[in-house]
Amino acid sequence: MLKKLWKNGKEGWLFISIALVLFLFFSLYPIIDSLILSFYSSKGLVYTFTGLGNIRRLLSDQMFLIALKNTLIYLIVQVPIMLILAIFLATLLNSARLKFKGVFRTCIFLPCVTSLVAYSVLFKMIFSEKGLINNVLINLSLIENGIPWLTDPFWAKVTIILALLWRWTGYNMIFFLAALQNIPKDMYEAAEIDGVNKFKQFFYITVPQLKPILLFTTIMSTIGTLQLFDEPMNLTMGGPANSTMTVSQYIYNVSFVYAPNFGYAATISYSVVLMIALLSYVQFKFAGEDA
Repeated sequence: MLKKLWKNGKEGWLFISIALVLFLFFSLYPIIDSLILSFYSSKGLVYTFTGLGNIRRLLSDQMFLIALKNTLIYLIVQVPIMLILAIFLATLLNSARLKFKGVFRTCIFLPCVTSLVAYSVLFKMIFSEKGLINNVLINLSLIENGIPWLTDPFWAKVTIILALLWRWTGYNMIFFLAALQNIPKDMYEAAEIDGVNKFKQFFYITVPQLKPILLFTTIMSTIGTLQLFDEPMNLTMGGPANSTMTVSQYIYNVSFVYAPNFGYAATISYSVVLMIALLSYVQFKFAGEDA
């Protein structure tokens, strides 16, 4: 069988050989090795087989449960707000009556290509206790004292959610904008002739046509949020009192900050893989697509 495959497509196999070797060495091997590693516990360079011991530890690990709770809060709060804003902005920028659309699209999209370190430093400055945001709010007499954006558990979460919205809303907006431009205009013209108002046109024409893109962006945003690491690490370092720590940051801490235990870190990583697979399946089923 293998000989026949090689004979019928050896040129093709030669073309993909380098990519295939790189995939096997840098992707498939680490996946398999980390899965095997998840059944071990390590102290330094000493690895001990624990079987399902890491899973039992995971289920009773209070720090992991805190990190998981924080991650789910980001997922439940930030992702719906971001996607609603992305659809709203895409709808506005798709209007034929709007001038300078290219400028607005570029400005909204730019945050997602901004340097992570640069924008993290900027956010830490403007959201500091004596930063720009508090000064503006105080000058407008909306608050009397500065809000502890980065030192209070609740407001630290709000700051990270705002940072995520600023960075990724424009990225998702581009997908919705591309989908909107592919909806036939005669569908809207026919609806107007029938007396259907803009509000109903949006919910009965636009939203159903955006269903595939909405499913795609929801799944990708879910995956990105469950793997969230950069913003909490750069803005709050997981504080105060671990109130903004995510699962990915906890994996990093278990691997490099605490006493390194790569086996347990691998187990936590596969718990994230399982959650992503489960939530993606639920979203496919909810959307009525074949998973």
